[in-house]
Amino acid sequence: MGKIDFLSIADFGREELDLILDLAATLKEAWRAGRSEPRLSGKTLALIFHKPSLRTRVSFEVGVGQLGGRGLYITDAEIGFGKRESVHDIAQVLSRYVDGIMIRTFRQSDVAEMAKHASVPVINGLTDAEHPCQILSDLFTLREKGVALDGMRIAWIGDGNNVAKSWIDATLAYEIELRLACPEGYHPDEKAVEQARTSGKGKVEIFDRPEEAIKGARAIYVDTWTSMGQEEEAELRRRAFAGYTLDRRLLGLAGEDALVLHCLPAHRGEEITDEVMDGPQSVVFDQAENRMHLQKGILVHCMAAGGGRP
Repeated sequence: MGKIDFLSIADFGREELDLILDLAATLKEAWRAGRSEPRLSGKTLALIFHKPSLRTRVSFEVGVGQLGGRGLYITDAEIGFGKRESVHDIAQVLSRYVDGIMIRTFRQSDVAEMAKHASVPVINGLTDAEHPCQILSDLFTLREKGVALDGMRIAWIGDGNNVAKSWIDATLAYEIELRLACPEGYHPDEKAVEQARTSGKGKVEIFDRPEEAIKGARAIYVDTWTSMGQEEEAELRRRAFAGYTLDRRLLGLAGEDALVLHCLPAHRGEEITDEVMDGPQSVVFDQAENRMHLQKGILVHCMAAGGGRP
């Protein structure tokens, strides 16, 4: 078996994604039971961060430790990514030292180039274009809550950003009905939408208003209106997203069994109210926990000999 990178959900078929979900469930069950799962004993994972992080850093660092490995935190101050040293050379050097590379950065092309030149697995911890670890862990959370992924209607309320793009990618493998409500000028990646509509197993629809998208949804997803690097646009975005706040009124259009998701960090009072985020339909903090368990599944799948079975 060749090297396995985890750069985009679009790179994987249904069978392999299900395998990772099953593996994450096995590892979480073992963790809750206090059983050791040292599947990455003696292995080191380089953790490259060009963006600050709470969940990504802690979940990967703690997760690889629970698997018997070690996480090595590296910032751009040590590397000078693409400036002090080329991506090619960084990938070649790190491949001599570590057994895997997780990178959280800006450009998807830099992650792809790192994977091209590294001889060890490369995992995309987030780029401006995609957030595949987040969405696969969200699928894991929904499945854990008893939601059938095939046939699920999920409403995305907000910016058509990197997280939305990875949700669109998920419809390539799963029969998900994805309904995105995005203001004009903030629609998701057109190429990703077209690919999903022509070759995906699910369905992707785009609406102008959240009230249209949310009707009958089994799950509702919101994200911050202003991501890292967009701080100067914050006031403009608040005006553009007026009426897109997930409050009790809007949630009521989906039904009592609808689950509320948010990838965090949240700007409470903007994209979501306190009463919804802390309410009985919210699974936001289960999502946050499951980042660790799902990413352990990715690490084992990519770094363990034989890919790792549940």
